[in-house]
Amino acid sequence: MKKLVFASVMALASLSLVYAPTLRAQDLSIKDPAEYNAYQMATTQSDPKAKAAALEQFLVTYPQSVAKKVVLDALVDTYQGLNDGDHALSAASRLLQVDPENMKAVYISAVIKKAQCGKTQDAQTCDDGAALARKGLATAKPASTSVDDWKKLTAATYPVYHSVIALDDAISKKDFKAAEDEYTQELMLYTDTQTQNVALADELQLATAYSLPGAGQDLVKAVWFFARVWDFAPPAYKTQIEPKLEYYYNKYHGKLEGLDAVKSAASATTFPPNGTIITPAPTPAERIHQMLTDPTIVLSKLALSDKETILALGSKEDAEKIWAVMKDQQTPVPGVVLAAPVSGLKIAITQAAKTADFVVALKSPMACADIPMATATADDKKQFILTNGVKDDTDKIEALSPDYKRPITKLAIEGTVSVIKVAVTGDAKEAKTPDFIVNLKEPAPCKEVPAVGDEFKLQPGIELDGTYDTYRQIPATATLAQSAEIVVRDGFIQAEAKKKPAAPVHHTAPAHRSASH
Repeated sequence: MKKLVFASVMALASLSLVYAPTLRAQDLSIKDPAEYNAYQMATTQSDPKAKAAALEQFLVTYPQSVAKKVVLDALVDTYQGLNDGDHALSAASRLLQVDPENMKAVYISAVIKKAQCGKTQDAQTCDDGAALARKGLATAKPASTSVDDWKKLTAATYPVYHSVIALDDAISKKDFKAAEDEYTQELMLYTDTQTQNVALADELQLATAYSLPGAGQDLVKAVWFFARVWDFAPPAYKTQIEPKLEYYYNKYHGKLEGLDAVKSAASATTFPPNGTIITPAPTPAERIHQMLTDPTIVLSKLALSDKETILALGSKEDAEKIWAVMKDQQTPVPGVVLAAPVSGLKIAITQAAKTADFVVALKSPMACADIPMATATADDKKQFILTNGVKDDTDKIEALSPDYKRPITKLAIEGTVSVIKVAVTGDAKEAKTPDFIVNLKEPAPCKEVPAVGDEFKLQPGIELDGTYDTYRQIPATATLAQSAEIVVRDGFIQAEAKKKPAAPVHHTAPAHRSASH
């Protein structure tokens, strides 16, 4: 999206109140004739580039000149005229070294640092601009400046200082609540008419800050300022602003009805009035309750995703109502496998043509891929079992004892899965958070369980089934929406149905013709 850019002409013009006119050499009591002539030559150049070069050379030749402050002041003006921000900042910084309270140097440095902050997003640059802005806000009125001139100067520059600090809060500190406070102070220093033009870009920044998640989020104010920016933005920008305005209005209000009235109200005043100007949409819990009161709704016929939504977002009463219908009922669990840890091993040990089967629990879960391949040696498999198996189980297998003498002809290991965690809803899949935990009735071998990232489907695809057991609501966090976790018991896997071979096609044999005689 393009950036709205409005130059604060008033603020720049107001600095003429503290501009010192370029003084003549005799007014500065320059004693040295060569320095006198160099000053005269530099300050009277008509070409801006030539003037900047001559002023810079004067400072190199006469670094301790009594005219240094005046020359630096003239350099700031010259570089500003050339639209050379980097050199203007350099000149202003040098001016502040000899005149730390110079209002013009503070202001121009802060404004240029703000532009650089917005362009580079560099935290230190943003912080430097904010420090200069705070210095400008704290600078006392010079004795030589009249009260009326000071009021005009601060009325033009103080809003800009708050804008610089706000941008630093947003970019460097990621403190959008502080940014909102600074942008608000800025707008309060402008008239309603000024906020329709010179402050419009920052009103857009304020709207954006109010729209972001966190302590400072206020969707009513976000909508208000998006609407106000839309009201006064040039036509080319309205099509870029309107989608945000409609999105946040609809998110808060639940529909677009009434948005035109908000646009109209926002055009009349900078800040929203006290009281409710936009009614909030019903909460998910309220919408769910309204749905459940509909006599035509049959709870048992609701889709699995709808049932889960009620469990996740409904009130406790409504969640319990749908759970009473679901509990102890069998259900398929179609979704993405997020975890299927191996919790046990099936072991087959063959000795002298006799095979004995054993079950060993693992000390800690692991992935199916961590189980030794069939091609691994018997000794490697034996060591794996002893290292990872629960000692009470491995001690029962005599053939694993180091003192056991009979040779093992074959040792087979198969990992088994007892719990499968699945993401069923779109939100769960996006967040990669399981919303179903399926406890299998019998441990399933790894070869029957889809890999993490694969999906259970409905028959004739591979299907996971189980019986609803328990559920719990999981409150929202800073990064995850409120959800439900459903536990299913007695789970089992139905393998993908094999396609029946196509029936053979029978062709009728041609009638036998008798040989001609």
